[in-house]
Amino acid sequence: MACIPRTSVVRSLKVNDVGYASTVFIGDLVDFSPVTYVFAVQREIPVFYGDEGHLSAYPVYSAPLPIGRQEPAAQMDVTNTCPFICAGDVRVIAISSASMVQFGSVRSIRADTRVKNIRQLLRGLPPK
Repeated sequence: MACIPRTSVVRSLKVNDVGYASTVFIGDLVDFSPVTYVFAVQREIPVFYGDEGHLSAYPVYSAPLPIGRQEPAAQMDVTNTCPFICAGDVRVIAISSASMVQFGSVRSIRADTRVKNIRQLLRGLPPK
């Protein structure tokens, strides 16, 4: 798909937080491929041994990602009567985990976030 570049104009943009593998992009973009791997351990008693967190031990990080069904390319004839992409006042609270806010054209996006949460909590009262 050939995109004819246009000028992106944003009157004002306020973003409170941009996190893990995320971006704010104003303008045209060819490819965007952010990746985030998260390994989170929560323990009621905070004891850590120093050799934990090997992502290779968890299949969630190495399993192939499902790929959506590819639709045949649609024939389109687009006439942009205005050479500008215009946005007024934009407020974003948060962008996180392989995501984006963009004003402009993009050819392809492949975003990948994989999260493994482990919670180790006590089952009853500890012995006295």
